[in-house]
Amino acid sequence: MNRRYETVYIFDSALDEPAINEKLTRFHTLLTKDGKGTLGTVSHWGKRTMAYKVKKKDTGYYVVAEFQATGEVLPEYERAVKLDEGVLRYMCVEAAKEQPKPVVAAAVAPELEELEEEEA
Repeated sequence: MNRRYETVYIFDSALDEPAINEKLTRFHTLLTKDGKGTLGTVSHWGKRTMAYKVKKKDTGYYVVAEFQATGEVLPEYERAVKLDEGVLRYMCVEAAKEQPKPVVAAAVAPELEELEEEEA
């Protein structure tokens, strides 16, 4: 049974973009081999400063990938990601069944609230 997953990768910022794309291609072929998975969107967030140092690095190159796969391909995929020295951190989670709908809150103009408080 295919399930939806999302993976966030943090690559070493010293890697150039073609090297990162080559690593992503290698990881994603593990997921899609033998027709056991399909790749969804892959978003490159680019270089960002991390909240704390990871492996003595201050910055990392972030990539978010969505895919569908069976559970039997995940151990081999995660092992390959763990062993790659260019990956500082990664997190793979099962995605929600439905995308959450945004909640629209009623916005009250701050000027009106201040005027009402001054009149009282």
